[in-house]
Amino acid sequence: MPLAESAFDYEARLAACARGERSALRDLYVQEGPRLLGVAKRLVRDTALAEDVVHEAFIKIWNGAAGFDPARGSARGWMFSVTRHLALNLLRDHGRETPFDEAHEVAADDDDFDAHAHSARIHRCLEQLEPQRRHCILHAYVDGYSHAQIAARLDTPLGTVKAWIKRSLNALRECMG
Repeated sequence: MPLAESAFDYEARLAACARGERSALRDLYVQEGPRLLGVAKRLVRDTALAEDVVHEAFIKIWNGAAGFDPARGSARGWMFSVTRHLALNLLRDHGRETPFDEAHEVAADDDDFDAHAHSARIHRCLEQLEPQRRHCILHAYVDGYSHAQIAARLDTPLGTVKAWIKRSLNALRECMG
């Protein structure tokens, strides 16, 4: 059963993985496996493929644990990033388009986004962005939407969304310093 986020030490578990402690990987899987599967499912829209993505993500987490740098972000965020990138690579490699399905849309307000912005540091930096730009970043990196999906959701030109995301990522990098 997963522990409350505040009671679970992700960094310590990653450090233990780097030392070869398999129980730490199991702990990470129990803690975050279901949520990572949810992220992968939203992106690839197929349960079997999502399970493959999560399996591959935990292999990457195990093999890459020694390279995790807490100065660059949270351990939990890093795990989500690994999973998201693998899912997006799978979509790109297989030439699959993720359909924009309004039935899966949930009206999200700032409180919903705050729940996903789990790191106090990234939260502070996200708050410094203009609301539309913050929403673009969160739709892309938390919800897993493509640029085209974000443009459709926000009724904004695709080029504008791409520019907002690029500039916002640069601002976040500076803020996270």
